[in-house]
Amino acid sequence: MSDPSHRGTGKPQSAIVAADASGGVGVIGIGLAGVLTFALAQGSWQWFATFIGVTLLAMILAFQRRPAWTPGIGSPYMRGLVAYALVVGLCVAIAVAPMLQRWRWLFPMPGTRSGCDVLGRYEAIQARAALADLAGSDGTALAYAQNAQSGKAVADCLAATTTLWLPVYGLGVAVVVAVTAWSRDRSRARKPPRPEPSPTT
Repeated sequence: MSDPSHRGTGKPQSAIVAADASGGVGVIGIGLAGVLTFALAQGSWQWFATFIGVTLLAMILAFQRRPAWTPGIGSPYMRGLVAYALVVGLCVAIAVAPMLQRWRWLFPMPGTRSGCDVLGRYEAIQARAALADLAGSDGTALAYAQNAQSGKAVADCLAATTTLWLPVYGLGVAVVVAVTAWSRDRSRARKPPRPEPSPTT
């Protein structure tokens, strides 16, 4: 005999298992987003951060499910929506960080960029002074060392300012996501249910 406790649930056991698995994957994605953000916020933002951000964003969008829409600020839906929007904003911030650091048209920060260029020239002078005895023996190596030190100094300088502004970008994306999802979920919840087709005799 079948267990009566499972009668009338309206959801097959396989669907329940799939929903639990989806929620677990979403939680794992959230944890990965937090850990990787902490790790990647050190030093210059590299393009691998864009790949990680896009991957985490795809995981969240594919597997994380919001509760059914209910009115009220303290409702489970609203708590889930806030968490969902913040994680999406975090993933987007990770994905766009290398672009903000490198593309002037996307993130101008004119004062910081000019100051970082000056810092890069200073580091090149320091590298030349430190390797002055080797200048006559290998000028190519000296020029490479100067360019490497200058490029690293400029990248680290720009990355520091980018990291300071990333929360603003992330919160902006989170607000847009939250408002859009809330409006869509509310409109879906308020739609009248479709009439079920009458059984054929």
